[in-house]
Amino acid sequence: MTARDNMQKIHFIGIGGIGTSALARYYLATGWSVSGSDASDSSLLHALADEGVRVFLGEDANNLDDDADRVVYSEAIITKPDLSKEENLMANPELAKARTLGIENLSYPHALAELFNAKQFGVAVTGSHGKSTTTAMLGTILSRTGGSALAGTLVPAFGGRNILVDSHSEIFAIEACEYKRSFLAYHPTITVITNIDLDHLDYYRDLEDYISAFRSLCAQTRDYVVIAATDAHSAKLAQELPNAVRVYDSYYSVPDLVSGDFQMFSIPALDLRVKGEHMLADARLAYVTARLLGIEESIVVSALESYSGSWRRAEIVGTTAQGNIIMSDYGHHPNEIRPTLAAIKEANPEKKLVVCFEPHQYSRTIELLDGFLSSFDDADLLIIPSIYFSRDKHEDVEAMPAKRFVSLLQEKYPHTVYGEGLENTSTWLSRYDEQHPDTSIILLLGAGAVDSLREGFEYC
Repeated sequence: MTARDNMQKIHFIGIGGIGTSALARYYLATGWSVSGSDASDSSLLHALADEGVRVFLGEDANNLDDDADRVVYSEAIITKPDLSKEENLMANPELAKARTLGIENLSYPHALAELFNAKQFGVAVTGSHGKSTTTAMLGTILSRTGGSALAGTLVPAFGGRNILVDSHSEIFAIEACEYKRSFLAYHPTITVITNIDLDHLDYYRDLEDYISAFRSLCAQTRDYVVIAATDAHSAKLAQELPNAVRVYDSYYSVPDLVSGDFQMFSIPALDLRVKGEHMLADARLAYVTARLLGIEESIVVSALESYSGSWRRAEIVGTTAQGNIIMSDYGHHPNEIRPTLAAIKEANPEKKLVVCFEPHQYSRTIELLDGFLSSFDDADLLIIPSIYFSRDKHEDVEAMPAKRFVSLLQEKYPHTVYGEGLENTSTWLSRYDEQHPDTSIILLLGAGAVDSLREGFEYC
């Protein structure tokens, strides 16, 4: 019998997701035998395999060992809108087998909550935009002082991974997603709200319904709710909360949880390596949260000023053999796109900014159309390869094909090009790179498959 046979076994369905892969790494680091499957190959799957995870490509009941102790599944396997949630889950052969054999099975948010809620100091970072960066910044601080952190991106201070594991620490900071109220699985000591900006209208009815989800999370937060007081909807929510720590540009106010009196504290000027006011806003929230955790100011400032960015957050992928810079960013909401483009353009005024944007979901493209039509002022060229399909209804796909979206953009941005698919777009970008050497930043933008285009360039 091998040492692996004596380990507890856990299997992940949808292990290639940014959250599920992080949780798999947590279990691996704490002594479990880890396996997992995913429908699509990726560099993340290869990294997991190199670290000791048994990785399977595709869905197959044989991927799951009969003697597995538990199964964790990503809700991304719920892909068929014409079926109920339970029917979607049972359509997965691995999960169906787990339930037949009586193997404990949990969704990703509930599996993470089991670990998170057991910690004495759990920090849940949420909000419409910036939660990955804020969590990564806070984790960078914790990498110097002790603590675990899970972010929806790959972070240099985490060894290029998406999780920092310190099983001996009682501090655990996580990125907490608001979609379908999944963050209500968590009972934080501190909740951080970066901003509130209506999103996920395939689930939430309207803005009030959306805000109500954040209100519910605040209600189950034990100590403080750290809120960006410069964000209108967040500031309004703060008025309802006796435990709201309001964060401004140069100071923050902390309520006494007994008397309700406020104390004011200054926020030092931060000289960040990553540029943009949105990055400074995230850094201030990370600073305040770290100080509430009792971390010394000099350590906090030093860590934040060392932060060099993370995967797909204004990430510099490299310089092509032709001398152009390739960048990648996850932004897929108008209020993420505008500050990202502005920050890149401000930092590189001599460069042309070529934006390759893949909208995420047909339904979101329809819902946020007005915002998209005013988001690309800083782009010198804009190419739309396709619209990424995810959980979309047939009528949404018919109502907003990529070609129609392009034609609407062209009314304001005549330099917009329809890429007609990722493969053709890759060819277009390669040709542009060759014909315009040493002139441009090419930004791969969106939450779908657009980042795969980074592989189409030759780098120096």
